[in-house]
Amino acid sequence: MASSRDTWAGKSGRWGKIAGRELSTVAITMFGLLLVTFLIARVMPIDPVLAVVGDRAPADVYDKARLDLGLDKPLWQQFAIYIGKVFTGDLGRSVLTSNTVVDDIKTVFPATLELATLGTLIGIMLGVPLGIVAAVHQGRWPDQIARVIGLIGYSIPVFWLGLMGLLLFYAKLGWVAGPGRISVAYQDFVTPITGVIMLDAAMQGEWDAFWDAFSHLILPASVLGLLSVAYISRMTRSFMINELQQQYVIAARVKGVSEWQVIWGHALRNAVVPLVTVIALSYMHLLEGSVLTETIFAWPGLGRYITNSLLNADMNAVLGGTLVVGAVFIGVNLFSDIIGRLADPRAR
Repeated sequence: MASSRDTWAGKSGRWGKIAGRELSTVAITMFGLLLVTFLIARVMPIDPVLAVVGDRAPADVYDKARLDLGLDKPLWQQFAIYIGKVFTGDLGRSVLTSNTVVDDIKTVFPATLELATLGTLIGIMLGVPLGIVAAVHQGRWPDQIARVIGLIGYSIPVFWLGLMGLLLFYAKLGWVAGPGRISVAYQDFVTPITGVIMLDAAMQGEWDAFWDAFSHLILPASVLGLLSVAYISRMTRSFMINELQQQYVIAARVKGVSEWQVIWGHALRNAVVPLVTVIALSYMHLLEGSVLTETIFAWPGLGRYITNSLLNADMNAVLGGTLVVGAVFIGVNLFSDIIGRLADPRAR
């Protein structure tokens, strides 16, 4: 009984240390993210006061706006105020939309989230089996096909692929809907709850709107997913080749374990740990790197919002969007670390 309590106490202590270490890492990274975004706002050759009052504002209006923004204070004090505002959810007001940046991000982020999530799911569903087949048949024709698919995914520019996809599947074949997130006829059918249109439509039983949203989503998600397929399949192949050369795999084959069990039950189980990190990296890349795809498909997501804000010198929106992307990056990275520790006893 005492031994059981000691074991439980030991595990609790180890997990407590791990949680403390992870939280410290997150806190330091968040501080660095806040510092970088703050410094970006100060080094950019854009006057934040002029962005608010306009270049024809009188001098007294300009001075008052400067005082209201706290730009007369020392830099360290401005940074402290900036941190305080961020932690109270105040990211300022967008000059471009006149809304608060938080409200704008609540509107555009779900669009990017559903686009990147479906793209990553496509990458996992196609990339993992493709990588396993390539590793098992290393050097033979299935491996060569997987290599060609990987090269296509890496080398074809996203903007070209998106335009060709629209030309073929929308304009010629009519298999998918055109640019945008949902057809005009369905825009008022779904009441926003989560902001993810397909999820909201399913929750409200609006299945026509659901399929219309899916028809708009599937092509841009597939374009993003091809890049994810290329990355995940190549990394899966590498991990699986390494595992299939290990002694425990040879021992299992000598014992007469079926090849299916060796590949899917033994080798893949050990390859899952690094693969989780790769999938998390792919997901983060799609979240932050979908600007071109959103632009081509007129997708009202976060990348397009940040790009438009940057072109219009709307620094509050740019910094707010950058901060959200960075925070999501940290969150997904932390989540993949936790999954990796749970899957790998050596990391606990």
